[in-house]
Amino acid sequence: MYMRPALKVGLRPLWRDKGTLQLGIDPRRARALHADLGKALGVVSLLDGSRDTHEVARTAEAYGISHHDVDRVIGLLATAGLLDDFPTDLRAALPDYLRGRIGPEMACAALAYGHADGGAAVLARRRAAYAQVHGAGRVGASVATFLAASGVGWVSCVDNGTAEAADVTPAGIGVDGVGAGRAVGVARAVHRVAPEVHTAHDARRQPDLVVLTGWPDPLLAAALTRERIPHLLVRADEGIGVVGPLVLPGRSACVRCVNLSKADRDPAWPRILAQASAGQPPAAAQACDTVLAAATAALATAQALMLLDRAGGPAAANATLELVLPDWQWQRRAWPLHPACTCSAALLLGPHDVSAALFFPENVGAALFFPEDVSAAFFGAEDIGAAFFLAENVRAALFLAEGVEVFRMVGHAARLLDPRLTPFP
Repeated sequence: MYMRPALKVGLRPLWRDKGTLQLGIDPRRARALHADLGKALGVVSLLDGSRDTHEVARTAEAYGISHHDVDRVIGLLATAGLLDDFPTDLRAALPDYLRGRIGPEMACAALAYGHADGGAAVLARRRAAYAQVHGAGRVGASVATFLAASGVGWVSCVDNGTAEAADVTPAGIGVDGVGAGRAVGVARAVHRVAPEVHTAHDARRQPDLVVLTGWPDPLLAAALTRERIPHLLVRADEGIGVVGPLVLPGRSACVRCVNLSKADRDPAWPRILAQASAGQPPAAAQACDTVLAAATAALATAQALMLLDRAGGPAAANATLELVLPDWQWQRRAWPLHPACTCSAALLLGPHDVSAALFFPENVGAALFFPEDVSAAFFGAEDIGAAFFLAENVRAALFLAEGVEVFRMVGHAARLLDPRLTPFP
């Protein structure tokens, strides 16, 4: 079968001199082709993917260009990585609207990744992918629409809140979504740019990627790690955008690895984290302008697509990418696996597989415990009687040497096994 050669989309043919044809403008992409300019331009004009190589040669011959010259030009272009061979069956399967809308995405992927299929493999992976976004604020809603516009076939949003005026962004929830459910507003925004994308939440299918916005629920992050679901953290507040870490369970640092590293540097970090993750503030109370939200969402989407495209190692794995306004440059901060974290063991052990841990106030300064650490924790009777807590009910517990200062419980239904105790609020 003959290939159907097409010049990579985005590389304009330009002449340097009478014997040199340049394809592309920027030196980082451009290539120079030394050949008879007239003949080279004649061949290049036929490389639009509608003809196979035999038809290109036959058409060129009608314009006085020999088979030898055609083979030479095509060979030089192929060697330079400037040709695509887009599968005709995939082209035929795409509706005209979708082919037109998704064309720039495919062209960019083909150039960026050096693929010779015009982005067909990338498009196939994206259309088969399911991404789930938790949090439909300014950043989360923008990530959802960016993913959908990039060709991801299924993008759902998890958010039980109501959209406010401060949630409105050009790439996210529109003015017509104010007062409605945030998740509904995101679905509308997605369908505004990509009507073919599925937005319904389906618990029967495991997402290929979960995006967690803001300060994530430790229980949710731990569950995603145990279930081997890749997840990306992203937030923008206080005039700072942070993308990462991208957690690849069993292969990269998890959320708890990062928090343990922060706690090593700041003993008060567990206390701060317990309060920060207790609930997201309203959009109006967040210092995240339109540009910061868009920039953070764009970089987060780029990292997500690298994972879904299987195009290499995303920079947010084992790291966070950070932008601090008014600076303009993103910085990468590395977060290695923490030796005290059990994230690797948690892939094999559920929360009830870990032995109970006994903690007394004199042994604990300030520790933040997640469900993969303990299935049942017994705390000193001098602090809270004799309480035995199920791990799935504990979101984050902050213990100080003087006793229990902060204790927050969430989950299916908070249960205390000792009836003598009064439940915490």
